[in-house]
Amino acid sequence: MSDNKPPEIFLVSSCLVGLCSRYDGRIKPSDTCIGKLKNAAWIPVCPEQLGGLPTPREAADIFGGDGKQVLNGKACLLTKTGIDLTAHFIKGAEQVLKIAQSQKVTAVFLKSKSPSCAVSGTMGVTAALLLAHGFELQEF
Repeated sequence: MSDNKPPEIFLVSSCLVGLCSRYDGRIKPSDTCIGKLKNAAWIPVCPEQLGGLPTPREAADIFGGDGKQVLNGKACLLTKTGIDLTAHFIKGAEQVLKIAQSQKVTAVFLKSKSPSCAVSGTMGVTAALLLAHGFELQEF
């Protein structure tokens, strides 16, 4: 008897699997995350790149709240030199959501301490949007 259960598909922050997408252009994969993806189908995404930002890029932080407040227009993302990147982060989060929904993703593995992807601490923009749409999030 065959199991007709569809395969699990994971979305993963591309920096966690060693792709050059970190703001500073460095490559720092997560062995723990890669281990969880072994023998699974997964799709790497970088919300900041999908939002139109280059790699490397100036670091940005959320001011005035967290990712939920950014999505509600009550907080923003600024670089240390004062450049407002809020629209880029929202666009990237929306693109990741479209990918997650179109691929029927089981769970999303996100980068900790990221203004896009953090789940704990100050929640990132992408994490907030995915959580609001019912996706299971894990942070590495």
